[in-house]
This record gives sequence, C-alpha cells and structure tokens, in this order.
Amino acid sequence: MDALSERNPRVVSAVKLHRAVQRRKTGQFLAEGANAVAAASDTGRVRELFYSADGAARAHELVAGIAASGVRTTLVSDRAAQHLGDTVTAPGLVAVCDLIDVPLDDVLAAQPRMLAVAVEIAEPGNAGTLIRVSDSVGADAVVLAGDTVDPHNGKCVRASAGSLFHVPIARHRDITETLDSIAAAGITILATAADGEIDLDDADELCTGPVAWLFGNEAHGLGPAVAARADHRIRIPIRGRSESLNLATAAAICLYANSRIRYAQ
Repeated sequence: MDALSERNPRVVSAVKLHRAVQRRKTGQFLAEGANAVAAASDTGRVRELFYSADGAARAHELVAGIAASGVRTTLVSDRAAQHLGDTVTAPGLVAVCDLIDVPLDDVLAAQPRMLAVAVEIAEPGNAGTLIRVSDSVGADAVVLAGDTVDPHNGKCVRASAGSLFHVPIARHRDITETLDSIAAAGITILATAADGEIDLDDADELCTGPVAWLFGNEAHGLGPAVAARADHRIRIPIRGRSESLNLATAAAICLYANSRIRYAQ
C-alpha cells in the first residue's frame, strides 16, 4: 500500500481542520494520539483514521480494530503525518471525528446533578484539563459559557486525554441566557470566589442537590455581574502562603468535594 503524501487532497482537507472556521464549516475536527483516537472510536465518532508506519507499529491493535469496524483507515507518509499532527513530534495517529458539543437544552433535559460551567475560558490547555477533571469526578456535563476557546482545538483535545468524548460538552455564547437556563432547571449555582461567604469545607449540604459550579476566566476571574448571579459564593481555604489557585486546580478541588458528597448518598 502506497502512503499518501501531504499533497493528497484528502490529507490537505484534513489538515485544514486545524482551523476553527473549517471545523465549523465541516462539522468535523481532528483527534491526535492513541488516547484520543481510542476514546473517539469507542464512542463511534471516527470518520477516517490517518496513520504513519511508525504510528501503526506503536498502536497496531487500535488501528486494526478501527479498520475492522468499517472506518476508513489510511496510511500516510511521515511528512503528511507531521502536517496532520499539531505537536512537535507527531504521534502518527490522527482521526477525523464528528464535533462533540451538544445544545445546552439537551444537557439540562438530562437533569444533571453536577455541572462544571467555565465562563469565558480562554486557554485551551485549561479547558481540556477542566474536561478531564469533570470526567474523572463523574460530573454530568461541562458548559462553556460566553466567548470561550473551541473545545475542538488541538491543544484542548490533547489536554482532555480522551475525556472530551466521555462527558457531554455544551457551548452557549450568551452568559446571561446560560445562567437563566441553569437556574430555571432548578440547579443551585455556586461561584468560586476568594472572598466567598461560604468556606468549601462548610458547603457539604449545598452539594446534596443539583449544583452548577462557575469558574471564571484565567486572567480576570468571574465578573462581578456573573458572580452576583450565583446563589452562593464559595471560598477555597488556602492554608499556606499561596495567594490564589489557577482555574484547573480550583475546579479539581471544588468538583472533587462535590463528587465526594454526591456519591456518598
């Protein structure tokens, strides 16, 4: 079998999916590396798999399994694999997948008990980590509110380590509408804040019902108007000399605390 070059039209079309505008236009994105490709395959979202000789050697069973499922699998040259990849050292395994985000109404219709709501999150690595944490603690969905990073961004997909395919993700550009919809669904909204009136250690009772945690932008946190919409503002106790926690760490602490209460019931 001849390996396709970087000039092959199918490879060229797939490479264009590195751009957000092309992802929106086609309804597809790229998942790179064995973790992401395996998770995408398990959830039936792979439409085509491109692999290099080295990539197939390292993940032979995965490539063979995807091929056996009827998905088109295509050998590409090392140079084509480099173009398809989004990292310095391409893994030689890239899947073209259907977009994963779902409408906010669908998330709320499922009567979620624990939501992670990122407001204007900008850094794709943080977004991917938040999705990974949410999956790990058993959150029902992740909501990206406002002007946020695209969860299908290559760095976000890698940071999620496959969790992007496991937990529902909704995007809603209007923050007020997002919070209105969550409140109307009977979900308690909790905002993380350094000056919050409730210590996380004292928030167990709040976590017994449906909860949505708001996490703010990496640089600016939650805006005053958004924080004011929360039913309660929660403070994470810092017992050392650190002034603050980054977004992903704060989210991991709060969501784990919520999960501990939820799954103890």
